Amino acid sequence: MALDNTNFGAQFIAKLLDGRKNLFFCGIGGVSMCSLAHISRLRGHNVSGYDRTPSPATKALENLGITVYYKEDAAHVDGIDALIYTVAIPETNPEYAAARARGIPCISRADFLGYLMYGYGQRVGISGMHGKSTTTSMTGLVFTEAGLDPTVSCGAVMKDVGGYHRIGKEDFFIFEACEYMDSFLSFYPTVAVVLNIEMDHVDYFKSMKQIHDSYKKFMALTDGGIALVNCADDDVMKAAEGFGGRLVTFGVECRDAEYRADDIKMVHGCGHFNIYHFNRLLCHVELCVPGAHCICDALAAAAACHICGGDGEDIARGLNKFRGAGRRMDRTDTDAKSGAAVYSDYTHHPTEIAVTLSAASQMDYDRVFCVFQPHTYSRTAELFEDFASALAADGTSEIILAPIYSARETNTYGISSEALSDRIDALGANARFIAQFEDIADYLNENTTEGDMILIMGAGDITKVIPHLCK
Repeated sequence: MALDNTNFGAQFIAKLLDGRKNLFFCGIGGVSMCSLAHISRLRGHNVSGYDRTPSPATKALENLGITVYYKEDAAHVDGIDALIYTVAIPETNPEYAAARARGIPCISRADFLGYLMYGYGQRVGISGMHGKSTTTSMTGLVFTEAGLDPTVSCGAVMKDVGGYHRIGKEDFFIFEACEYMDSFLSFYPTVAVVLNIEMDHVDYFKSMKQIHDSYKKFMALTDGGIALVNCADDDVMKAAEGFGGRLVTFGVECRDAEYRADDIKMVHGCGHFNIYHFNRLLCHVELCVPGAHCICDALAAAAACHICGGDGEDIARGLNKFRGAGRRMDRTDTDAKSGAAVYSDYTHHPTEIAVTLSAASQMDYDRVFCVFQPHTYSRTAELFEDFASALAADGTSEIILAPIYSARETNTYGISSEALSDRIDALGANARFIAQFEDIADYLNENTTEGDMILIMGAGDITKVIPHLCK
């Protein structure tokens, strides 16, 4: 069971930490936590933390002089003034439990991120059920090319900086705003970007009304600022109804949008298009990342930068230089032993699967083999038919299903990857279930050749297939 987010707010946390310098981060190697630890260090705090295993993120922190422990021990909180935790840790974690028992303030990751961003002039929050990491990474690069020197916190590795965060000046803070458990309601955007809205995180969100209400509250956090919204998404526009600030629209081939992508050509699966602002040409873009969905992401990034002072030439240069985010249609350094090209993607929702497989089908490979690991029992059960339909779409030669990644759940749904495989077969596609990662790799190397694509998809530990698969 995940821990709850705290809701202290930036001003309360500022008072809480006044004169208190020693911070401990529980889960310090996490995607967002490592950036919070880095920023805190730069702000003069004494920072230490715990994580289960060494990683490039923890090693980078150690190179900054931050102490990272890899074994749990209550003694690690001796002398600390506050503990920042990720909600993924259990409440039995020794450091967290000891801090609570001693009355040491404990602050959730989202709440602390809100506190850190509060001091920045403009705060651009990228929200939506899909595309947040790619758009955040794009936006960071475009702002950088425009000379705005942003600080960025992203949920995926940004290839242009080689990490999850970029430390810039305090004029602009660009951040990925995750909706799960309403974490994004702890933030302080001045520009709230909403890419798309649909049903997801069914263990938390029980209805579309609940989701609409959450996004409505997120946009309201701008306190009369700007909501930059995708007008091609009916659910986004429903959530934006009654917004009290400046509502700015963007849309792909949407004539009524303030920012519009049009004149689109797909070249080897990548979008080449024009961006218009109020029907005036802003710039021409030639993306190097595949998929029609990336056009919408790029348009959102362009609009956010233009709103904040970037010009068309800088926007185009940044988008044209963008080479993707980690695990977003990300080609591995080595091919499979069979000679097939191997790509890794974080996709774990039916809509994401559909657009990712569509992109793969346009990338000039002879055949596409998809390996998919469903993420959580609740999502798989609730969206079962949608998963089956998305995976059975034309253009994929074979679908291999790995066991469901449980994450924080137990299987009270009676759901399985075997059942999903059978349903995909019933829809006329070619699917099979293989239980072990080593066996998945062996099967692929026996049945693929040079000229094929192997696409590894999922938000769990499915990437463990890759070392067995590649040379």
